[in-house]
Amino acid sequence: MSVKEKFLDYIRFDTQSDETTRVTPSTEKQKDLGRHLVENMKQIGIEDAFMDEWGYVYGTVPANCERKNTIGFIAHMDTSPDFSGKDVKARIIENYDGTDIVLNEELGIVTAVKDFPNLLQHVGKTLIVTDGTTLLGADDKAGIAEIMQAVNDLLHSDIPHGKIRIAFTPDEEVGGGTAKFDVEGFGCDFAYTVDGGDLGELEYENFNGASAKVTVTGRNVHPGSAKDKMINASKIAMEFDSLLPQREVPENTEGYEGFAHLLAFNGEVEHAELIYLIRDHDKAKLDARKDKFLLAADFLNRKYGRELVKAEVRDGYLNMKEMILPHMQIIDIAKEAMKKNGVEPKIVPIRGGTDGAALSFMGLPCPNMCTGGDNMHGKHEFAVLESMETIVEIIKSIAEIAE
Repeated sequence: MSVKEKFLDYIRFDTQSDETTRVTPSTEKQKDLGRHLVENMKQIGIEDAFMDEWGYVYGTVPANCERKNTIGFIAHMDTSPDFSGKDVKARIIENYDGTDIVLNEELGIVTAVKDFPNLLQHVGKTLIVTDGTTLLGADDKAGIAEIMQAVNDLLHSDIPHGKIRIAFTPDEEVGGGTAKFDVEGFGCDFAYTVDGGDLGELEYENFNGASAKVTVTGRNVHPGSAKDKMINASKIAMEFDSLLPQREVPENTEGYEGFAHLLAFNGEVEHAELIYLIRDHDKAKLDARKDKFLLAADFLNRKYGRELVKAEVRDGYLNMKEMILPHMQIIDIAKEAMKKNGVEPKIVPIRGGTDGAALSFMGLPCPNMCTGGDNMHGKHEFAVLESMETIVEIIKSIAEIAE
């Protein structure tokens, strides 16, 4: 099977995770893909392949020469809860011509170039798209397919390499990808998550992440006699949001710019709740953003003369940069592997989190590299086949170059 065939095989599995279940894995269906991967791994010669009780899949490619380090490659099996990953119907567009892509004529779903100008970077390439009713699953089944193809090639070639460990994890999309990861058992000196975007992307910085839950308590009175009695929680919630920096939101920021993202808003007169994601690459700036939530709540409580607004802020993950800087040879290896395959490395900050960040703080330095996917977490997601094929070669080159 080619990397394309592997990818199309893996996206058949519905592996959507669920942050509400509070168990590992968050959905049992992720184990269906895990069992399938174990079978695939054993078929290609990974004799120790297994899935543990938590749904983590591990395996080893034995060394064929003496090397100092054991390296790892990691990808996640789950897809985002944001959009359905069930019954994915992929379509292959060969020699893409740079025009709008009609995903579903009957439903009028189109991936338009004016909305997604990144498409123009891939004119002449082979794109894999959806039918517009599901996401594709390139995040991160493209990474799984690329790792599987690369280790298959290594096992059946004379390319010199040391011991390689691979792992496929559940629940990355809901922040639980490393909850039960066996770092000690994995036994690697360093690893790479294959969970990025465009060909050439290489990342060792990610957001510091926090979240906020804001609750507003109102008072409901018949609107005909509400004067000086009603307290409309939804309107106060809207006022709370207006007190935050209005330009510092995901849709207006890029690069190293942080934001507060209103993820969910539920409100009635009596009660309202807002859920936010708070992100910044700089820890001090993140702390300042968190403080704004507490200040906004205090201001409204003072304005209305009663405790109506409660802001609860929680820390999430940290920027892995400080854990990678002492091990920059890992980045140099990946850069050399990319250049060897005609790819110019693009060092970019991750505008999100990554399993690699948590693993780095758990003692396993683990930057992130590209998969060739784009427009993740929605119906406009696509993968570039030529990029996926090149990433297979980059993984093999990393294995060959690593000492």
